[in-house]
Amino acid sequence: MSPLSLGAGLDRDWLKLPHAEPGNRIGIFGGSFNPPHSGHRLVASTVLKRLGLDQVWWLVTPGNPLKSHSDLAPLEKRLQMTSALAGHPRMKVTAFETVLGTPYTARTLMALRQMRPAVRFVWVMGADNLAGFHRWQDWRAIVGSVPVAIVDRPGASLSVLSSPMAKAYEKYRLPEEDAALLPDMQAPVWTFLHTPLDQSSSTDLRQKGLR
Repeated sequence: MSPLSLGAGLDRDWLKLPHAEPGNRIGIFGGSFNPPHSGHRLVASTVLKRLGLDQVWWLVTPGNPLKSHSDLAPLEKRLQMTSALAGHPRMKVTAFETVLGTPYTARTLMALRQMRPAVRFVWVMGADNLAGFHRWQDWRAIVGSVPVAIVDRPGASLSVLSSPMAKAYEKYRLPEEDAALLPDMQAPVWTFLHTPLDQSSSTDLRQKGLR
């Protein structure tokens, strides 16, 4: 089944790009959100505040190409749960990747920048994704296209020092105290944000049947 066909029957609002004004600073927070949890909400609220963003767009993907889809909840259900969790006027939920027909972040970011050239995008992710980030398709293109904000997650603090991405782009790391400057900077640039840790995990929730 193609990613686009997964969007059949979804509310049209979920298939649209959220509205943004020229010059807006938008965090793109992508993931399967299978299911979404309070740790995701902490990541989104952290970047919204610390980076001075106008919005955070939760980009609910059809499915992570690096993960099994055997226990992946239907896209509509994940969108409903994510919308309920986000619960903030400056947090928007979209399944726009189903329109693009790609699950790959590099292609998605390229399309977003072409469609909204006057918007300042930031790629947002939890630090638990940092250790394996170099396995993502065209990961260097991601880092080279938009600023990247990485938010601490349980057990992931050391990845900021040891991951291939952190090592390869060490000289482009922005000090955490200057994080508010990140959205206006030219890629490649990234920062690591420390925050109180939330132990919630999608994997644990699925194993407990809470999705």
